[in-house]
Amino acid sequence: IWKAVQDFKEEYKGTSLLQPRAVYRFFRAESAGNRLRLVPEGEGEPGEFEFPRQKRDQGLCLSDYVRPADGNPPRDTAAMFLVSVGRNVREMAENLKNRGDYLKSHILQALALESAEAYAEMLHSQLRKTWGFPDAPAMTMMERFQAKYQGKRYSFGYPACPRLDDQATLFRMLQAQDLGVQLTEGFMMDPEASVSAIVFHHPDTTYFSVGLRGGPEDDNRQ
Repeated sequence: IWKAVQDFKEEYKGTSLLQPRAVYRFFRAESAGNRLRLVPEGEGEPGEFEFPRQKRDQGLCLSDYVRPADGNPPRDTAAMFLVSVGRNVREMAENLKNRGDYLKSHILQALALESAEAYAEMLHSQLRKTWGFPDAPAMTMMERFQAKYQGKRYSFGYPACPRLDDQATLFRMLQAQDLGVQLTEGFMMDPEASVSAIVFHHPDTTYFSVGLRGGPEDDNRQ
């Protein structure tokens, strides 16, 4: 399989098979209980999220990572982003399958998904740098994979923010349709090789579950 993947990459090297695209934006942010309010810099409407909280003493909620509202303009910031490399991937994968190239079809879809995740990780590192805490030069790829850096990104539908319908607010505030990504009726992203997230810079951020899926409330990679 490894050789087949390398051969596929060599065959399409230099082409525009995978087309990475991204949109991101910083927002002024404030919290009130479980609610998070984001106010865009410049044009755009504000948006609100109400995140679930762990059902235990001192239970965590994503809104905890933003300064509370105090009647003044928001004193904190948060970011949101959307990346995609899936443009035309489905059509190309279908064409390969119809030709009988089933392995190539699967390789293309897998590469698109992994490329989208890699692009999201790269963009997140740039956001951290913009906030003023770039990754240390000696940071290893394993440390990045383990999120050994300040701040975290959280994708809707995952343990800390399991409500997929919050995607609609993110898409509206980022004007994500301009990127060629749409939401299905079930709030899934189309094309599939896309990653969206809300990003916090607080040094105590961690991955956790609110338990709405019936699973343990432990740390989980988003």
